[in-house]
Amino acid sequence: MPPISSGSATPAAWRAGLDPVLERLDGEGASLIETTLAWAAVNSGSYELSGLARMRSILADAYSALPGAVEAIELAPSQRVRADGEVSPVEHGASLRIRVRPEAPVQVALTGHYDTVFPALHPFQAPRREGDLLRGPGVADMKGGLCVMLAALRAFEMLPGEKRVGYDVLLSPDEEIGSPASAALLAELGARAHLGMTYEPAMASGALVDARKGSGNFSLALQGRAAHVGRAFADGRSAVLAAAEAALALDALNGKQEGVTFNVGAVDGGGPSNVVPERAVLRFNARAPDTESVAWAEAEIAQIAAAAGKRDGVSAVLHGGFARPPKPLNESQRTMVDWTRQAGAVLGLDLKFQASGGVCEGNNLAAAGCPNIDTLGPCGGGLHSDEEFALASSFAERAKLSLLLLTGIERGAFDVASLRQ
Repeated sequence: MPPISSGSATPAAWRAGLDPVLERLDGEGASLIETTLAWAAVNSGSYELSGLARMRSILADAYSALPGAVEAIELAPSQRVRADGEVSPVEHGASLRIRVRPEAPVQVALTGHYDTVFPALHPFQAPRREGDLLRGPGVADMKGGLCVMLAALRAFEMLPGEKRVGYDVLLSPDEEIGSPASAALLAELGARAHLGMTYEPAMASGALVDARKGSGNFSLALQGRAAHVGRAFADGRSAVLAAAEAALALDALNGKQEGVTFNVGAVDGGGPSNVVPERAVLRFNARAPDTESVAWAEAEIAQIAAAAGKRDGVSAVLHGGFARPPKPLNESQRTMVDWTRQAGAVLGLDLKFQASGGVCEGNNLAAAGCPNIDTLGPCGGGLHSDEEFALASSFAERAKLSLLLLTGIERGAFDVASLRQ
């Protein structure tokens, strides 16, 4: 990482000459909304490879407006535990990377994702505007965020003079399923950047997120012994009962460690009621606020998995882990929050921050040592449901917020050198 000098610009020097560019962003508000609705009309569910490819082509064309080559980075397949307990590969397509001024002394990581949680057959497929509300798959999470990011970067590039800020934009196709294939790229990006900016939606109230729990997805594959329930019931060993016992043990952990939760999402297994079920897969999620509680959760999960495998005639294999580490509110994060508040104040905003149990690419960047603000997209809510919405009035506002952050870094209003000391 290149050395940088500390910030020293006065507020007046930071904001000088920005009014025309800020006004231009205000004028682009209608265009941002139109683009968001058009992008949301392209189904790009995390497992919809053809839709992801189409969306990737659209984004490659749009982001080619930046002064850096658009590069498609093919991702290796990840793995998924099937309902029969076997592991199979999952294809993901490619991430897009745009690298601008990689030799500059200050490097910023800007990340976003172009997948959504909605498969092609989901009925929530018709983006529309209702007054100040945009409704549709991804209008907030996060095709709207990708529009805000691009608008801010284009405005930043309009500023005159040679720039000391370079940046990498990384747009990924697998964030909604935990970034299993793009995690290595996020780690690499976070290791080389001084700070990060990620475009998940802000809250409908306008608040942003300052800290996040870590999240782990797990699959416990269980193998028992099938038997006819009439002729040989005693010979059978039920994998479904073993899964049920493990599920109850996981649920019993809730409330035992502050901030740690366990949620059993699904049990795959079983079949005809006259057959003792020989296979089952228990799928669950765990969330924890810090590294100590992650270690506790992992130890408890391992014990439950081991106990399931000790049932007579049952074997157990545990898959998964905490792919999203916690993002605590440390000093570097507090500094990022303060800078964002200062940028918001220029726009007359009194920005609020709050912790979230949700996870995103900001967790990955923070784990690589990259402090970041990860809710720089438009304001919205109803995420991961057919109630998803974004506030049309927030698009230009949040693009201006990002521009002010980038300009503050560029002009030395923010002491970037102090972030990773």
